[in-house]
Amino acid sequence: MIFPALEGIFTNMQDELFMEMCLELAAAAADAGEVPVGALIVSPDNRIVGKAHNLTIHRNSPLAHAEMLSIADAATTLGNYRLTDCTLFVSMEPCLMCAGAIQEARIKRVVFGCYDSKRGALGSACDANILPANHRMEIRGGVLEEKSAALLKGFFQMRRDTEVVVTGPTRNRLIA
Repeated sequence: MIFPALEGIFTNMQDELFMEMCLELAAAAADAGEVPVGALIVSPDNRIVGKAHNLTIHRNSPLAHAEMLSIADAATTLGNYRLTDCTLFVSMEPCLMCAGAIQEARIKRVVFGCYDSKRGALGSACDANILPANHRMEIRGGVLEEKSAALLKGFFQMRRDTEVVVTGPTRNRLIA
């Protein structure tokens, strides 16, 4: 049994460990030319059952967000589309599409890195958790926020520095 005073510290340490893994996935996305977002899903017994990074450009699909892909991976691993009692870790606050998928999967808890003031749907731009749905998620944002934000900022700065030479249909896919 964990002493109540230590339970929060233990949870925060676990959250940071899993967020570090998300940031590794996000870095792999950046290396592949994708927006650097990584996600993983952890079962109640702390086993990673799904993981992914953004693949929207590679798959030419607006649906290939890290959250969506990790949910699909976890559902396959667990043999169930309901991911009840699982936790989703993601390096950036999920968008509205992903927040809807998280609710549909019945994920219990969402832990994210940096906030997304333009498209974040778990408290920043809007809050999917206040909609009259039959599922609410526990939310913890800002875990390793500075590292996550720095990875995104560096990625988009690099893209802006090369924007002048990029033309045609690819250009729109590279601009934030």
